[in-house]
Amino acid sequence: MEAVRLRRLNRWQAEGLREDLADLYVESSDAAPGEEFSSRQAFLDRLADDVQQPGFDMLVAEAETLSGCVYGFPVQRDGSWWEGFDGPLPQNIEQLTASGHVFAIKETLVHPHDHPRELARRLQEQLLGDHEASLGAALVEGSGRKAAAALRSWGWQEVGRIDRPAGPAGLRVLVLPLGERSAAHPDGLAHNDQTQRPE
Repeated sequence: MEAVRLRRLNRWQAEGLREDLADLYVESSDAAPGEEFSSRQAFLDRLADDVQQPGFDMLVAEAETLSGCVYGFPVQRDGSWWEGFDGPLPQNIEQLTASGHVFAIKETLVHPHDHPRELARRLQEQLLGDHEASLGAALVEGSGRKAAAALRSWGWQEVGRIDRPAGPAGLRVLVLPLGERSAAHPDGLAHNDQTQRPE
């Protein structure tokens, strides 16, 4: 782990590294034999869309080769990211969204032989810390049990589901609270209007 260095990539650098990232995706995914090509292409399609999001940011971990990657973007304050949430969105999540303190983690990729749990956590914490996020947010397809289990093992909490007409049904919503825990907010989902960000 000490030999791994983290490096930030902008959207153009990420696009230039897309084939290496897709290879890492295949190596780190649990795609069934024979589905690797379609799974790889689906990742490339998602990446092409995600790099266009405002505030897109990526961190890669490198040793002798590409060992890991995490990327995402700030959740827009208008709450559109939560569209289709099943039931009322928890108020503290709504407040953190409106104040600009939620960052969406879209992908976390770690080569299975490079201490995946520790490296994934390090990548996520660094990216979220760089954006001064109070809450990390991720959506996982309902069939993505392995991905959801991995996020939970890194401290993420499942808080509900999202159904979007234009996307996959039954997306699991996971959040990673980064705020200070207190008697009033034992979950770490504290809203502090003194740290509200400018538009």
